[in-house]
Amino acid sequence: MQGNSILRFIYKFVVAAFALFAFSVIYKHFVSSEKGPNIVVSDTVDLPKGLLEYERNTISVFQNASPSVVFVHNVQQRRNFFSFNVTEVQAGTGSGFLWDRDGHIVTNFHVVQGASRVAVTLIDGNTYNAAIVGVEPRKDLAVLKIDLKKTNVVPFGDKVANSAEVQVGQKALAIGNPYGLDHTLTIGNVSALGRSMSSIVEGITIRDMIQTDAAINPGNSGGPLLDSQGRLIGMNTLILRDSTGIGFAVPSNTIKRIVDQIIRFGRSVQSGIGVSIFEDRIARSIGVNGVIVREVYDDSPAQKAGMRGTSRDQYGRIIVGDIIVSIDGEPIANYDDMYNAFDELNPGESVEVVFLRDGEERTESIDVVVVTD
Repeated sequence: MQGNSILRFIYKFVVAAFALFAFSVIYKHFVSSEKGPNIVVSDTVDLPKGLLEYERNTISVFQNASPSVVFVHNVQQRRNFFSFNVTEVQAGTGSGFLWDRDGHIVTNFHVVQGASRVAVTLIDGNTYNAAIVGVEPRKDLAVLKIDLKKTNVVPFGDKVANSAEVQVGQKALAIGNPYGLDHTLTIGNVSALGRSMSSIVEGITIRDMIQTDAAINPGNSGGPLLDSQGRLIGMNTLILRDSTGIGFAVPSNTIKRIVDQIIRFGRSVQSGIGVSIFEDRIARSIGVNGVIVREVYDDSPAQKAGMRGTSRDQYGRIIVGDIIVSIDGEPIANYDDMYNAFDELNPGESVEVVFLRDGEERTESIDVVVVTD
């Protein structure tokens, strides 16, 4: 009899546990999903008397901006060496910021690189999965999206400063999650402008970066760099190795241009004239200072302008194509120069291309179009 009582108890316990589990799943699906991600904050608190104007400005900027800053989690799958089971692990973390009321979030590409799943933690401490809308590794940019239900904060896409007007000596505020310490504020100045730093893509530099002495540490990547009005002037991206107080941010003008393209097209839009080129190492190996045209695409502006690609003669000997040495007056020595020259141009514009053919310099005005690579 006692054995039967124990069995009935176990049976009732299992049934109750199953019912509780089923209820929790149903609740999560039908209730929590309806609630969804929200970025809603209460009114800012009154500041105490006696604060300096510098302090009041700093506090105001942080209170208004910090709710739009998120904690980004790079989750990757790992296979257990012994059991061969696949589990998810947090491979890295970084920062990001709300771009618009549709739930788009901007961060660094290297923060989400290699992720099998990306999640973001909002100001309320809740974590949600985020979809990767598109990336531009050459600028170390990525755009994510959450199903944002409600927000009363002003997204950074609505308060972007013109980074071309930023001045050395301006106040600079960085907000991010260094070493996992969420919503950390550091303050400094704009230390220098127009810096060029290597991107995550070999052979490409990110130009016009903003240098700041506001402390940037691991985990700050992808967070906003703000001016004293709380406007976005850059995205904290990297620090100089073995340095203190030397950090760099992708400028806001670059961010806005690329992010708008990714949201609209799912990728960044690269301008060009319709040619493919040889790798820099090949040009260097034959002593060429410039970019060698490998192929001119059919019906491209370059073909209409009479440019020639590399070919072979009837004996199989290589005939080197046109060598691009200048675009709109800017010297072109390698692919990086060419990429960044076209990066400043929009489809529909015309560009003056100077190239060498058989040792003679030629100049052509060529239309700029969208290219796929």
